[in-house]
Amino acid sequence: MRGWQAHARAIVDPVLRDLALDAQRAKRRSLEGAVAFAAFVPRPAQRPIITALAAYQVIFDYLDTLAEQPNPDPIRNGRQLNQALISALEPQRTSCDYYAHHRQRDDSGYLDALVDACRAALAELPSYASIMVPVRRAAERIVVYQSLNHGDANRSHDAFARWARAQTQPKSGLRWWETAAAAGSSLGVLALISATADPALTRQDAETLDGAYYPWIGALHTLLDSLIDRDEDTAALGQRSLLDYYSSPTETAARLEMIATQAVRYTMLLPRHHNHAMILAAMASFYLSDPQAATPDARLAKNQVLATMGGLAAPTMLVMRARRAANLLSADRTARGEPHSGDRQRDQKLDKSPDTRDPPYQPRE
Repeated sequence: MRGWQAHARAIVDPVLRDLALDAQRAKRRSLEGAVAFAAFVPRPAQRPIITALAAYQVIFDYLDTLAEQPNPDPIRNGRQLNQALISALEPQRTSCDYYAHHRQRDDSGYLDALVDACRAALAELPSYASIMVPVRRAAERIVVYQSLNHGDANRSHDAFARWARAQTQPKSGLRWWETAAAAGSSLGVLALISATADPALTRQDAETLDGAYYPWIGALHTLLDSLIDRDEDTAALGQRSLLDYYSSPTETAARLEMIATQAVRYTMLLPRHHNHAMILAAMASFYLSDPQAATPDARLAKNQVLATMGGLAAPTMLVMRARRAANLLSADRTARGEPHSGDRQRDQKLDKSPDTRDPPYQPRE
C-alpha cells in the first residue's frame, strides 16, 4: 500500500491525484477485506495472491470514486472507466483509453500500473486458466452495475432497473435490485482470484464458487454496505440507496435475513467451506459492528442477519467491535496531540539512554 500511495501522490493532475488518494484512505477497510482471502492460500502463493487482490480492489475503489464525479454522459463514462476491471484479469488483453469520456485524463500511468500489477501476479498462479470464464463473467457484471448504478445525465435509473430485471432468475426469488446488488460486489472476483493458488482447482470448482458468491454472498455484501451508508446516500444529491426500494425497515430485515440464510447455505456447500464461512462472517460483522447499524431503521435487519449467522458471527463481531474501539481511542489521542505507540517506539530507538524498557502496549491503528 505504501507503494500505491506513493504512485498516487505522483499523479500530476491534481483532481485525479486527490481522488486516487481519497479512494485509498476512505476504502482502506475494503482493501483489508479483499486481502483477507490470502490468509487461506499456501504460503508460496501468498505474495502473488496478495498483489493481485490488493491491486484489483484498489482499481475497484478508485473507479467507483471516479464514476461518481459529474459527467455529461455518466453511463458511457462509467462503462469505459470500468473496462480496467476486465483488463486486469486478462493478461493478453490490450489496454484501452479508460479515460476517453472523462474530464481528467492524465493519471501519470497510475491505472495502467495497477492493471499491469494484477495481470503479472495472476500469470504466476497455477490455476488461473480454470477461473477465466467465471471471473470474466463476474467482472462484466461489475462493469455494467458500475456504469448504470449512478444513473444517466437526467438522474434516471430506468436503464439500471431494466438490466437488473433481465438478469434476475425467477426461481431465485430475488427482487431485481437484489440481483443488481449481487452483480456489484467484488467478492466473487476476489474469491476466484484466491482460488487460483490451488493447483488442483477445476473449472467446475470455479463455477461452484461463483455460484455461491453470485448472487447470495455478493447480494448480502452490497446490501449491508447500503445499510450503513443509507444516510450518506440520502444526503448526496442525485444518489439513492438500493434499500429505498423496500417498503419498510421490516421488509428490509426480512429480505436480508432470507439472503443471509441462502448465503450461509451455499457457503457450506463449497470445498473448504470453513474458510469461506469465516470470510462471510467477517464481512457481515464488519458492517453490522458499524454504529450506523444500530440506528432504529437498521437495527432490526442487523439482529435478524446476526441470528441467521449464528455462531459464525459471534467471534468476528467481538473482533470488529474491539477494533473500532481501538481506532476511536487512537483518533482521540491524535486529536489531543498524544503520540501513537509507533511514535513512542521510534522515539525510544532514537533515545541513547540506557533505559531500554518496552513502552506500555497501546492499540495500533
